[in-house]
Amino acid sequence: MNKFLPLLIKHTQLPEAEIIVADNGSTDGSLELLTRDFPHIKTIVLDQNYGFAGGYNKALQQIEADYYVLLNSDVEVTENWLEVLINYMESNRDVAACQPKIRSYYKRSSFEHAGAAGGFIDFLGYPFCRGRVFGVVEEDKGQYDDITDVFWATGACLVIRSELFHKVGGLDDEFFAHMEEIDLCWRLNARGYRVVCNPESVVYHVGGGTLDSEHPYKTYLNFRNNLLMIYKNMPQKLLNEIMFWRKVLDYVAALQFFFTGKTENARSILKARKDFEQMQPRFEEKRKENILYATRSECPGMYDRSILKEFYYNRNKTFDKLMKSKKRKKRE
Repeated sequence: MNKFLPLLIKHTQLPEAEIIVADNGSTDGSLELLTRDFPHIKTIVLDQNYGFAGGYNKALQQIEADYYVLLNSDVEVTENWLEVLINYMESNRDVAACQPKIRSYYKRSSFEHAGAAGGFIDFLGYPFCRGRVFGVVEEDKGQYDDITDVFWATGACLVIRSELFHKVGGLDDEFFAHMEEIDLCWRLNARGYRVVCNPESVVYHVGGGTLDSEHPYKTYLNFRNNLLMIYKNMPQKLLNEIMFWRKVLDYVAALQFFFTGKTENARSILKARKDFEQMQPRFEEKRKENILYATRSECPGMYDRSILKEFYYNRNKTFDKLMKSKKRKKRE
């Protein structure tokens, strides 16, 4: 906190912007540090850890503002980071949410895994980014510096209109953590709103602060929440086919983990599928609501091919190669 909060204060110059720290049941002494070193910063103290989704929902219910800015505590902002995003949204009233370009804090010339230059999703529900496909993270050479509509914007640094945040139901508390911002952006996109990455704003993200990328619990949350997200939002005409293929591919992923010695990750996938099936009935109302209010089934940032096939079979491991492959197949 001592590392990033001073820079946030320094570079957040909009007079109407207020910095508020939400403490999500922390036990590491950060609240005491905040009170001692930054007594002028407003805090919202929650009585327990409600997860990324639930913590933000409870905190934002206590804030009145035209825009919410969701910002992880391990993000280093730069000069005019917020002004660029707010000014763009003020000039483009159909934009519901916006993210900056996310670079790695440790490898500063490269994109960061969680968000990069905007999020996309393939037809089977696998997310990827401009600048990051699975574990391949590109160096930022300005190749994705255009402002573009995306399917999802990262929760590490997300500006969203408060009215629309609440209108579409906010983050899903039951996700706890991981995929919740993609689910939120899917709802926004499906209802006709735009989600944008504006790379004219740049921040640096440490990333991986909660769970290591191969931690079994992170594997569990990613697989379970991805299935919940698909069930909540996928149009009915595609749902059964997509769920069939995801079941096949999830078991393939579990076998791959098992045969590479990562048995706990394999068990996490199996548990994720079991828990998804148990949770599915109570998500029926959410699905009905999302389908009812959806105005389009094909949204910007949806990739109509399988990135698994493109990545592993066709060896297209970067975003630009995925897009070139798509254009080439269309010409054929």
